[in-house]
Amino acid sequence: MTDRRLTIVGAGLAGALFAALLARKGWQVDVFEKRGDPRVKGYEGGRSINLALAERGLHALKQADADGPVMAQAVMMRGRMVHFLDGRVELQRYGRDDSEVIWSVHRGDLNITLLDIAERAGARLHFHRGFVDADFDGCVARYRDGRDGHVEAVPFVALVGADGAGSQLRAAMDAYRPVGERSEFLDHSYKELEIPPAPGGGFRIEPNALHIWPRGRYMCIALPNDEKTFTVTLFLPNESPGDDVPSFANVRSPAEARALFERDFPDALPLIPALEQDWARNPPGLLGTLTLERWHLDRRAVLVGDAAHAMVPFHGQGMNCAFEDCVDLARRLQGEDDLGSAFAAFESARKPNASAIQRMALDNYLEMRDRVDDPDFLLQRALEQVLQERHPGRFIPHYAMVTFMRIPYALALARSEIQRVILEEATEGVAALSEVDLAAADAAVLESLPPLQDAAPP
Repeated sequence: MTDRRLTIVGAGLAGALFAALLARKGWQVDVFEKRGDPRVKGYEGGRSINLALAERGLHALKQADADGPVMAQAVMMRGRMVHFLDGRVELQRYGRDDSEVIWSVHRGDLNITLLDIAERAGARLHFHRGFVDADFDGCVARYRDGRDGHVEAVPFVALVGADGAGSQLRAAMDAYRPVGERSEFLDHSYKELEIPPAPGGGFRIEPNALHIWPRGRYMCIALPNDEKTFTVTLFLPNESPGDDVPSFANVRSPAEARALFERDFPDALPLIPALEQDWARNPPGLLGTLTLERWHLDRRAVLVGDAAHAMVPFHGQGMNCAFEDCVDLARRLQGEDDLGSAFAAFESARKPNASAIQRMALDNYLEMRDRVDDPDFLLQRALEQVLQERHPGRFIPHYAMVTFMRIPYALALARSEIQRVILEEATEGVAALSEVDLAAADAAVLESLPPLQDAAPP
């Protein structure tokens, strides 16, 4: 490819990483971002929003030599720390040991790290430049300076939309040639709260876990931050399906929020001293899934990450999937003869996998809020571990395939469906692991699941 110039719209996580990956390979990269430079004025996320970094995302960071500074600030999470209503607490590990964990990372700190790396690699960053629209026939984009309203026209060779679920570039592409956009919102929303550090400066609860308070049709979770706080997220229905189920329709005031926590999350309430203030300050956030029929406009534009396939956050894979997009697209730009071929190959390869993880993210919400404290689920989890030991490389738990491997998401989904049937049939009418017919389960595994290798592209 002779003309190695690209313009990236959006300097968030995906945009900054993609800029770093391409600039390191000798591309001329310009990045336009509507916000100010967070390295100068501070991150504008407002709160300590953290994310779950898994193997796919960590692999992508390594390609940009960003893993060192990021991991220095990450907090390990071994599993789900389930808080039962009766006060019991139980750690459900994500993997077999501490070699299979995920990491809580601060969105703002990660963004700043990636911007520094991209700029050092040669990417040119343009802040306070919000994308307005594009003349795709003339290959000219317009950006508005957020400080004085001035609009600047800038020629481009190709545009890469990394500007999130509300992508303005996607809107411009759709106006020029419809992309087949569809958004489906959950009937649940979320509210963010915070657990501050303990009086002595440490964590108030176990730091190396994702804490979860499952309550059937609603739940509360807490993820650790390196500054010894926890970001707490309460998920509630928008409208109550019954008088006994709380919702954002019947829990509106800070006093009603306190009453909810006193009743349903009593062990969490003392950990959140500013509950009422947080409740009043932070509006509910929407949860939705975005799908498109087309991610690219011939050789002129392509979308990555949330701009192409936003998902609900319940599998912790949104960032990891976006980073995987960046690595895949960068690799194809190096290997294809022209931009249009690279964009088409990228979309063809990634679109089925994005659809798979979007579905798995929705499924995981039901598991987190309804099943992690269910005896049948716990029995299946125990059997899952036994079958993993008896059939290494063949029976690999769903979470491990998604989180600790880099196999295609679509393959992980297909194998997970087979394994779910095996687990359900083996535990039907069974109350304890000792009652499971392991010979029959072994036979089902050998018949249905060929050996699996983590053969993701480098």
